[in-house]
Amino acid sequence: MRSVLFHRLENEDRELFLRWVLNESAPATSRLFWTVLTHIGGVAACVALALIPLALAEGQLKIAAVQAAWALTISHLIVQVIKRNVERERPNEAVDIAAHVGIPDRFSFPSGHATSVMSVAFIHAATFHSLAVPMLVLAALVGLSRVRLGVHYPGDVLVGQLIAIATGVAVRALW
Repeated sequence: MRSVLFHRLENEDRELFLRWVLNESAPATSRLFWTVLTHIGGVAACVALALIPLALAEGQLKIAAVQAAWALTISHLIVQVIKRNVERERPNEAVDIAAHVGIPDRFSFPSGHATSVMSVAFIHAATFHSLAVPMLVLAALVGLSRVRLGVHYPGDVLVGQLIAIATGVAVRALW
């Protein structure tokens, strides 16, 4: 039963990927838009987004920056452990579609970019409610960019974002 369910989820994930990924004839402006978004979710950008307020801010922003740094670090460690144990093949290898950006490592599940950006966005959204919608929408779009650019399945992104949210909830609860 478990393998039947897993196989069905795998097929659904692949079908969604094939519907959402940019094809080779996609306009350059579309590829540029999704590429810029995807780089916002990179580890370097997320570390900067977490550490710059840590160095420069006071009060609630400083607390949020510390929490974001912890959430980012913990969630990234969780992602790396899962990636090395699950070893899911990247979709561009499994379905022979060219990726539109560089691929950071061999494994697809879960998405490190989606996890990183959601870790920082979730903490700041939970702390500064007026920023919640734009922060979470941006994080969701970064996750979608990973699928559009051909480097992750939608399930990789969803699980990465759930890891980030769970980590953010845990960090805030322990604070």
